Amino acid sequence: MATGTNSDVPTQPGSGAATLAPRADGEGPMAATAVGLTKIYGSGATRVVALDSVDVGFEAQRLTAIMGPSGSGKSTLLHCMAGLDAVTDGDVRIGDTRISDLSDKQLTLLRRQRLGFIFQAFNLVPTLTAEENILLPLHLGGSEPDPEWERRVVDSLQLDERLRHRPSELSGGQQQRVAVARALVTRPDIIFADEPTGNLDSKTGGEVLGFLRRAVDDWNQTVVMVTHDPGAASYADLVIFLRDGRLVGRLADPTPELVFERIQALEG
Repeated sequence: MATGTNSDVPTQPGSGAATLAPRADGEGPMAATAVGLTKIYGSGATRVVALDSVDVGFEAQRLTAIMGPSGSGKSTLLHCMAGLDAVTDGDVRIGDTRISDLSDKQLTLLRRQRLGFIFQAFNLVPTLTAEENILLPLHLGGSEPDPEWERRVVDSLQLDERLRHRPSELSGGQQQRVAVARALVTRPDIIFADEPTGNLDSKTGGEVLGFLRRAVDDWNQTVVMVTHDPGAASYADLVIFLRDGRLVGRLADPTPELVFERIQALEG
């Protein structure tokens, strides 16, 4: 875990931890929220409304999946929520921090200190060992790792015998486990995962999804995951569905069959 916090990134006064936004229904905190989120690419004849005034909240200490047909805006939503893509209009917050109010430096620090990322393509640095890749976010932020927490993460992901290997010496599943460890090592407020099993076979993908599920259940992490796979979505507590840039439905306690039926209805 990073030692200390950076004053450039807004946090809860006196706590050293991020404030979580209260839910409107009073049932629990939201780790991230968006109100009126709109994202438009291009103009004139090339204008595309990728997100059309989306209102959504992602509950803390839960795994939420984002699904929808191709071109529905699911990856765009994740990127806007994570501050990877600027919004055209609307209010996006991580906890109580409005990300559009942040300078480029503050936004970089927020992503580095409070968010974790897992991508389909792993995004490991090929010249670094597995352990160096895992600790990279901490080193970039000038923070010292917490050896006990690092060991717990490494052991849970069964990477202890692979720490000195470079990505080219690892299987696809092992590379994605390194990416999961890298996302967890900073103890982020939220992990954003964009098609984390897209390049993996079903067995290896299931292992990665199991790790994410246990991170929520055992370590109180918050995970927001884009997926096209009903089986992957069934690991979530809640699935939200997009179509044509709009939020069109939710499904709690999903099963692969129920998710498949919803997707078929959206694509029909």
